[in-house]
Amino acid sequence: MFEKDAAGMSYPTIMALALFPISLLGAGSPGFLPTVEDLKKPPGPAPEGMVWVPGGEFSMGADGSVNGTSMCSPNTVADTRPIHRVFVDGFWMDATEVTNAQFAKFVDATGYVTIAEIAPTKEQFPTAPPENLVAGSVVFMPAKGPVPLSNHLRWWTYVPGASWRHPEGPGTSIEGRENFPVVHIAYADAIAYAKWAGKRLPTEAEWEFADRGGLVGKLFPWGDEFRPEGKFLANTYQGPFPVKDSGEDGFVGPAPVKSFPPNPYGLYDMSGNVWEWASDWYRADTYASRAAGVTKNPNGPESSFDPSEPGVAKRVQRGGSFLCTDQYCTRYMAGTRGKGEPDTGTNHAGFRCVQAP
Repeated sequence: MFEKDAAGMSYPTIMALALFPISLLGAGSPGFLPTVEDLKKPPGPAPEGMVWVPGGEFSMGADGSVNGTSMCSPNTVADTRPIHRVFVDGFWMDATEVTNAQFAKFVDATGYVTIAEIAPTKEQFPTAPPENLVAGSVVFMPAKGPVPLSNHLRWWTYVPGASWRHPEGPGTSIEGRENFPVVHIAYADAIAYAKWAGKRLPTEAEWEFADRGGLVGKLFPWGDEFRPEGKFLANTYQGPFPVKDSGEDGFVGPAPVKSFPPNPYGLYDMSGNVWEWASDWYRADTYASRAAGVTKNPNGPESSFDPSEPGVAKRVQRGGSFLCTDQYCTRYMAGTRGKGEPDTGTNHAGFRCVQAP
């Protein structure tokens, strides 16, 4: 365990500050201190499809700025402050989001039925008309023209029959999309897969440490420029949202995993493509409760609270999706946070797993 001085800063952090210029360590906005990676070697060969994330101490959170200039709307980083120090132990992580092919193996082996494939009951929704109690899930539907971006119901629709097998609803399938990330996955579905695979979901702290790949305070897993040298490095939304995704990055909707370069740890699609579940309950004030010193291996709060929907419990989601755009949602930025109801899936939400050494 790292010891701490009276100010709450670990000695490895102090030594890093003393020995290495922050610029050489890739430090970004003020408030971010150098990442101090654990120097232990990986404990043996990597499990199939996984990469080693070394763990260590880092600055968790986001301020969405470069050299003091804000690069996103204030609401994007309202729940990512204060920037604070966290230590996580090393772990194995899936190099990619769980794919349709991988999830199909799980279903074939266990007979598992996802939440989207089960009709909701009258007990769950006592005021719903019986004809509406049908299995399905939420699907993005482009608007026919410009709409106010204050009402997400303009582009989200509950589609009967939509599920991981039928991502856009009846008549669609995953044939030919075996290497695409599985979607319409509720939290319980992700937990069930992880348990079957001998893994678990990452904590929010583990996910962010892995996402940053050792870089410090950068806007994206690759640096501060969204398109360095004009190249797209993540699957996001281009064109007028939510009317038409131009697919300038090569994809309209989700992309096959590994369509873009990995981050420094060898992890693909940590920004964009599909949202990924973390194990933590979501609270907007989580970081304020651990702003002092260094928090070790945080598992998140014991309960959820979302000020925008106080009565709805939510779990953390990370990474953004193919629907993220600077016109509406820039939560494909490193350190930013998303959230979702645990019993709900959508066609832009999936997951990846981790495994303790």
